[in-house]
Parts: sequence; C-alpha cells; structure tokens
Amino acid sequence: MPSSVRNSLAWILEAFERDPTFVHKRMFAADAAYIDGRLCLTVGDGDEPWNGLLVCTSHEHHAALIDDMPGLEAHPVLGKWLYVSQRDPAFESIVAQATALVLARDPRIGVEAKPRKSRRASPLPRKSQAKS
Repeated sequence: MPSSVRNSLAWILEAFERDPTFVHKRMFAADAAYIDGRLCLTVGDGDEPWNGLLVCTSHEHHAALIDDMPGLEAHPVLGKWLYVSQRDPAFESIVAQATALVLARDPRIGVEAKPRKSRRASPLPRKSQAKS
C-alpha cells in the first residue's frame, strides 16, 4: 500500500487518543497502538490475513481472550498474536471490546516492544599496508 494512502482502519486507534501514554506508529502497512510502552493492537486494511485487528498477546492468553471474544483466532502468519478480519460480522464489537480491555490495562493484552538493534555500521577492516 502506498504511504500516501491512509489505513481505513486507523479510526480504531482514535479510542486511545486521550491516553497520555498512547503512541501511534506505522508498522509495515499497518498502524500500531502502544500503551504504557507496550505494543497492544495493530490494524491493517491490506489483503488477508492483514485486513483487520491484531491483538498483541502471548500464547498463554489465547484461550481466555478467545473465550471473551469468540471471533478472534491465532493469526496465520504471526501465530503469537490473535486476529479478527474486518469481514467478520462481529468485527466492530470485537474492536470495541479489545480497545476497552487495552484502556483498562488488561494484562493479557500487550507485549514489550523489543529495542531496535543499532544500525551503526561495524568498523571496516583496515587495509593492510604493504611494507617495502
């Protein structure tokens, strides 16, 4: 998706705008919500399976979150996170529930953001100087 095209699901992140810890970042062709420094939700409107809401969580919380929001399922590519397509009839109710859980600081949602590795180039090997 060209960067000039707005993600049609970015409205979902508006629920967090009043939270002082909210940070909105672009993540590939999606938009991500960070609360308290934790990556909580991403939304994307690309081709399946990147066309909906991803709930950032760990495997240990899958069953409980799926019990609370039955439309969620393990994402087929990022299996550690849960996903619901915007094509799902329950999409908007799951979005409302998931955003409410994030705002309530539900410990099942959110993953620690990994620090970026330094992009500093490693020093080049010195050219050996020929002795005459």
